Amino acid sequence: MTKQDEKKITALIVDDEDLARLVLRELMQTHPELEVVGECANGFAAVKAVAEHKPDLIFLDVQMPKLSGFDVLELIGTETPVIFVTAYDQYAMRAFEVHAVDYLLKPIGRERFEAALERAKSRLGEKMPPPPELAAAARPPKQFLERIVVRDGTRVTLIPVGKLDYAEAQDDYVALASEGKKHLKQQTIASLEACLDPDRFVRVHRSYIVNFERVARIEPYGKDSRLAILADGTRLPVSKTGFARLKILLDQRT
Repeated sequence: MTKQDEKKITALIVDDEDLARLVLRELMQTHPELEVVGECANGFAAVKAVAEHKPDLIFLDVQMPKLSGFDVLELIGTETPVIFVTAYDQYAMRAFEVHAVDYLLKPIGRERFEAALERAKSRLGEKMPPPPELAAAARPPKQFLERIVVRDGTRVTLIPVGKLDYAEAQDDYVALASEGKKHLKQQTIASLEACLDPDRFVRVHRSYIVNFERVARIEPYGKDSRLAILADGTRLPVSKTGFARLKILLDQRT
């Protein structure tokens, strides 16, 4: 291996537009220290490519079908520096809120590209804050999750929140119950609760959040506790505080 090879910085380009990927490739051609190890046209392919190639740097489009750039960053973590690419100025500040190294507005100019690349080089090897809070940071105020993205190896599952029956805390993870299956996601139950619409989801216990629509009835269980019986027969513990929350939601709907 030559000295030049040792200094190579591997890069991954992720954008659903062919032209945008081509422009980025052309801008990189004047940098022999850069090696493009892959191009992806969607977020699913990006998650797989990151696992396979472990690039040093990612150029990541913000707006893509199904998985957005913010979704991808949440799934891959923050080990790798990311430069967001977007045609919309409104995403610029959000890019920094989710700890991207820099952002590029389309159409991408040479001068701006060079500045972003230099900034990224200075951050190589740095570890950014952990990913579980990224979804909350990227979401505009008062806008709740419409779907939850879960990664299992290179496989990505999208769970529409309407199909989420309940969530159960398991240390630093949550088990998401949906359509008879459970999906494990690295996220605290408190941060998940903050992302869900409180008019639809209730924290009934320190370890459980339930979709109010799934609750069939509430039964007494012990002195100050109860059980929520879901439509499919699942039984979830309800604390005194959780029952009070359920009553508020029930009163609002009657």
